[in-house]
Amino acid sequence: MNKPLRRIAIFCGLLVLALLIRDNWLQYVKADSLREDPDNRRVLIARYATPRGDIIVDGKAITGHAETTSGDFKYKRTYKDGAMWAPVTGFVSQSYGATQLESLEDGILTGNDDRLFFRNTLDMLTGKPKEGGNVVTTLNAAAQKAAYNGLKKQGGKGAVAAIEPSTGKILALASYPSYDPSTIAGGSDADAEAWKKLDKKNNPDDPMLNRALREVYPPGSTFKVITAAAALENGLYKTADEKTDSPLPWTMPGTTTQLKNEGTIPCRNATLRTALQYSCNTVFGKVGSDLGNDKMLEEAKKFGFTEEQFTPVRSSAPVFSDNMNPSQTALSSIGQYNTAATPLQMAMVASAVANNGTLMKPYMVDSLQAPNVDVLEKTQPEKMSEPLSAENAQILQSMMETVVQKGTGTTAQIPNVTVGGKTGTAQHGENNSKNPYAWFISYAKVGDSAPVAVAVVVQDDNAVRENISGSGLAAPIAKSVMEAVIDSKK
Repeated sequence: MNKPLRRIAIFCGLLVLALLIRDNWLQYVKADSLREDPDNRRVLIARYATPRGDIIVDGKAITGHAETTSGDFKYKRTYKDGAMWAPVTGFVSQSYGATQLESLEDGILTGNDDRLFFRNTLDMLTGKPKEGGNVVTTLNAAAQKAAYNGLKKQGGKGAVAAIEPSTGKILALASYPSYDPSTIAGGSDADAEAWKKLDKKNNPDDPMLNRALREVYPPGSTFKVITAAAALENGLYKTADEKTDSPLPWTMPGTTTQLKNEGTIPCRNATLRTALQYSCNTVFGKVGSDLGNDKMLEEAKKFGFTEEQFTPVRSSAPVFSDNMNPSQTALSSIGQYNTAATPLQMAMVASAVANNGTLMKPYMVDSLQAPNVDVLEKTQPEKMSEPLSAENAQILQSMMETVVQKGTGTTAQIPNVTVGGKTGTAQHGENNSKNPYAWFISYAKVGDSAPVAVAVVVQDDNAVRENISGSGLAAPIAKSVMEAVIDSKK
């Protein structure tokens, strides 16, 4: 072979080699990224070519599917009671992607998860259409309905989170105002118009915000439960009924500012029980200041503060600061200054107390199922921390139960059920100019077991300021959620 032909042959061989390398690169190295590329139209067409698996609550699907009448996509998602379940499901849309469980468990729901590979291969050989699997949640339908309807009846903004203390299972996760994911599931002009109306730029109510997981609020006096736990755990006070060193008035250290109580209540040197019963700012502010920032922060972290939670949907990290001076620590210890928490976090606080001091990791997916309902993955309860000893937890339970029996939380009483709780009224806005948030955290005990712990926050901008309280706005909602869980277990 002469020299020019040899050069051509070598060049052609290199081209073939380059094609082979490129082909293998695309098929094996880049396959996953190409398959998951949101701009890959073929992937999107394939995603909506078959019915999507379902999200399950109490053995029943809260999602469905419908055939479309136009476009490339054959099916679109539908939702039952979509607005009620939106904080759990999120949405999946032909135009706007997916969020929350619909996004995180997309592989199972579409049938593309690697764990379904052999089943999909068998179905392909037998000519059976590919099917999506199911996501089975821990949610309790009756509790969710009570939570959502309670918020809706209240009419403002707010959220509810409810947990089974012994396992960490999330039983309710409601947010209001909400939205129906069905209205944005397709690709029509109507869906586009609905999306525009939901955008927070156009809708100040921000109905797509998951207030139970993503919004952090000043927790107000509900945080005093953590401060009481810190006092007991650090030996500042050993019982609920010994007098505290709490002068009245009390001037915050390093300032000339007196910490105020709401109304005329018996807070001078009050016991921890009495202080929680009447919600004494001076007592718990001084407790926090006496313990100091480091010990208060350590106890808050044991309850989950400063860390995001993944349920698997992400929950925003609650805030309790470090490097605070004594007066800032005092304010933070009564749930003010820059302390902030999600409703899920405050449900975790009540849950840990109810579970004799053990905090279980919160989760909302019980299991993942193949299309034939075989279990692919089962979530096992996992201990997260021990914020307080069993002995101190029982002391704190007795204090919270006093709050409901004869304190600020009497509106949460349930006949023949032991209820522990704590109200909160959290100031917000510049110079506390806006209406406060109304909080209530609680748990219910039936015999020796505590089937549910709840946190409720309500923001009502239209209410008369003087009428806003955790007892008046939030506690009745918590009561209805606790009753729903108890009734569902009968």
